[in-house]
Order: sequence, then C-alpha cells, then structure tokens
Amino acid sequence: MHTLLPFLLAMIAAIVLLNMWANKLKIAYPILLVVAGLLVSFMPGLPRVRINPDLIFFIFLPPLLFEASWTISFKEMKKWWRIIGSFAFLVVFFTALSVAVAANHLIPGFTLALGFLLGGIVSPPDAVSTGAITKFVKIPKSTSAILEGESLLNDASSLIIFRFALVAVGTGQFIWQEATLSFVWMVLGGAGIGLLLAWIFVQAHKRLPLDAQSNIALTLIEPYFMYWVAEQLHCSGVLAVVSGGLFMSARRLVFLNSASRIQSFSVWESFVFILNGVVFLIIGLELPEIVEGLRTNGIPLRTAIGYGILVTGVLIAARVISSYAALLATLIFRPGVMPRARSNRRRLLMPLLLGWTGMRGVVSLAAALAIPITLDNGIAFPQRNLILFITFVVILLTLLVQGLTLPYLVTRSGLFDGIIEEESEEVTRQKMKQGLKQHVYQFLKAKYESEPAGYAGMEKFLKQWEERAKAADDSWMNEKTKAIFVELLEIQRQYLTELNKDPKIDEDIIRQQLYQIDLEEERLKII
Repeated sequence: MHTLLPFLLAMIAAIVLLNMWANKLKIAYPILLVVAGLLVSFMPGLPRVRINPDLIFFIFLPPLLFEASWTISFKEMKKWWRIIGSFAFLVVFFTALSVAVAANHLIPGFTLALGFLLGGIVSPPDAVSTGAITKFVKIPKSTSAILEGESLLNDASSLIIFRFALVAVGTGQFIWQEATLSFVWMVLGGAGIGLLLAWIFVQAHKRLPLDAQSNIALTLIEPYFMYWVAEQLHCSGVLAVVSGGLFMSARRLVFLNSASRIQSFSVWESFVFILNGVVFLIIGLELPEIVEGLRTNGIPLRTAIGYGILVTGVLIAARVISSYAALLATLIFRPGVMPRARSNRRRLLMPLLLGWTGMRGVVSLAAALAIPITLDNGIAFPQRNLILFITFVVILLTLLVQGLTLPYLVTRSGLFDGIIEEESEEVTRQKMKQGLKQHVYQFLKAKYESEPAGYAGMEKFLKQWEERAKAADDSWMNEKTKAIFVELLEIQRQYLTELNKDPKIDEDIIRQQLYQIDLEEERLKII
C-alpha cells in the first residue's frame, strides 16, 4: 500500500500535467495519456497495474455514463434520433459482424464467437476521445449532437453483443430464441429499472432535508446503484444508468437547489476527468503484461501487431461504409430531416467526418479487461491475451491516426465549412438575453406597479432590468427586495425552460444562462 499510494498520486499529477500540455499543443489529452502510459510502462521498478476483471465495468462505466447523460442535450437527441439510433445500434452491429467475419477467416484459432467477442469490444467509439479532439475545431451542431447521442447509446449495444459472445464462447452454442428473449429483457428491463430507480432518487432528493454536500454525495452513488441492481436482475446496467441519468437530468431544476447544481458541476467534472485520465493511462501501462501473455501463448509480437492493424482497418472501413449507407437511407426515406448544406459535394463529405470520428478508448479497454481469465470449467479463456493486445493496438492506432488527423480534416481542408448554416451562438445568446430582460421587466411592471414610486428597492429593480446597471452597494437589499429578487430568478428559469422547447435554440446556451442564474441566487445568500 505504501508503494501503490504514491504511484496513484503520481498518476493523478501526471494526468493534470499532460492535460495542460495537450491544451497547449491543441491535441486531445487521451492521446498523450496513452502514449505516456506506454512509455512509463517500460520504466523499471514501477508496480504492475492489475485490475480485477469483475470490477472494471463497475468502477468506471456507471459514473462516466451518468455524467454523459447529464451533459447531453436530450432535445438534440430527439431531433436526430433516427441517425443516432442507426449509429448506436445498426452500425455497431455491422461493425462487430465485420470484425467477426474478418477475424474468423484471417486470424488462426478465432471462432466466429470469438470474432463477435472481439467485435463487441472494439465496435463502440469513445465519446471522451471524440469530444477532446473536436473541442479544438468547429464542427456543425448537428454533427456534434449525433456524435454525443451515439456515444451515449453505443456502449449498451456493444456490451450486449459482448455478453452474448461470452456466453457463446463459454457454452459452445448460441440459441437464437433464448438470445432474442434475453435481448428484449436486457433492453426493456434495463431502461425500466433505470427510470424506476431515477424516480425514487428524485423523490428522495425532493423530500429529504439534504444540503448541497449530501445531494452531491447521493448523486455519486446513484449510478453505481442503478448499474448494480440492473445487473443483478440480468438487465443492461448501461441502459439503466443512461435512462436514469436522462430522467434525472431533465428534472434537475426540480429536485436540486442552486447550491447543489453549482457545486455538483465542479465535483462531477473533476471526478470524471480523473476517471478518464486513469483509464487512458492504464491502457498504456497494461501493455507489458499483455505482451508477456502473448509470449506465453507463443504468438510473435509482429504477427499480433499485424492482426491489430487488420482489425483497425476493418473498423475504419466499416464505420465509413455505414456512414454513407445512413446518408443514402436518409436521402431515400427521410430527405426532409437531412441537414442543410451549401452543395451536394459538401453533403457527400459529411459521412466521411462521421466515419472518421471512430476513436476507441474507455469502454473497449474495460470490456477487454473484463474477459474472464478462465472459463467455468477452469480452462484458460481462448485467445484472451491476443484479444487484449488487438484491443490495445486498435485504441492506440485510432487515437494516433484518426485523432491527430481529424482536426486537419475539419479545419485545414475546409471540406466541412458551411455544411450547416446555423445562427451563431453569439447572436442566439444576445436574442435570449434581450428576451429574458424584456420578460422580467414586464413581469415587474405588471405585478408591482402599485408599489410607491419612492420605494428604493423597486426603483433599483426597474433600473437593473431596464438599463442592466449595477447598484453601487447592496444597502437597498432588504428582506423584501431579496424575496422579490429570488422570485425574479425563478421567473427567469421558467422563461428559459419554455424557451428551450424551441428547436432552433441551442440547449447549451440555455444551460449556461441557468448556471449564471444559480450563481446570482447564491450571491444573494451572502448579502
């Protein structure tokens, strides 16, 4: 413990420093973390990083999925649900099938079940890697919404494939009727359990006398509880966390006060950043042990690298093909929902962007490490070390090749400039603030027009919302004016909630303004 603790603290420090360096270089921090972990793994005297395969999913996935479901725009998910659903389920299955067929035919000793197992592991793109890369370039809002929505759901579909493939490898058979019933129960049961538990948690937050710290502590254990309960009932823990997280996210203004929302934002952002950083470092640190396992099985390193490159090529090709197939299907069956583009040439290039955002990461590593060391009969799990190594090569190559070239593809080539003609964020923000100011001013005039003309507090309010001016001091803020101010903040929240129903308004801008309102409410408490 005395040697492991300094190592863990050093990992966190390295994550922070590498993230700073990545921001300076304007590249995605997962790329540097994987490379750094790979380099550090060859240093002598460091403790070997070993994680219990039974715990890898439970430690990392629930909080990462829960946080993603809170930050995503559900409005955008509904808008682009067709293409999100096709990428999250159909494309993942097509990718897994492509990998399974290629592995079965080209890799000696790989059965079709093992191929599907590998395909389920490497098929889901990583949301963290894509988000970290695209933050340095400007991409269309519809594209980012599709990528975010896909990343939230593709983990569930890939892990369902992974689970069925594990059963097929262990038993040597695959019964379609039982698999179909199990699939339906995993999907519907997982989503239902997540929604039920989320409703219970919302009621607990509303009815219990919780302060901000208690609310945040409760949100930290909620995703783990959702995941655990669903898995105990043989449902999809991933879908339970995602559905429960979306349900609670839509009601955050109801059961969390302003202090809880402000503090939880920072806590969760830091927590998830550390979790992601640790996983990407582990990807690099695990390599020596994986290579050692290959040598034990008598597989040459050069041969294993070739298999990894082969699978990576299949993955990239399958995703690009799927992207163009989705475009073709949309043009044929639903042309009205196609994003606007300035030319057909640019429209045809859009799937290339979606196809090139297929970096693998956290979920692929977690799934690979979760493969049991032995089967139920005690025999070593077939090809486990090779699957781990191929997964590592896929993660490394997709991060380095696609991750480093994606910004160039988006910016320097100019292929995607003007794909979607959207109103700029600054114009949208100015219109929202102007409407918000007018709404509050009219509310004040209508409700408090009978107040004495010389009432100092009301005069300050009217001046603030008519001229957006700050008072020289807060001596006018007595209990009555403070109550009115709090009421105005709630009126603003209601206005923004209604405004968010407009499909043309970016939900991120609405959330930023709601955050500012929360800060203003907290400032009132210390006046």
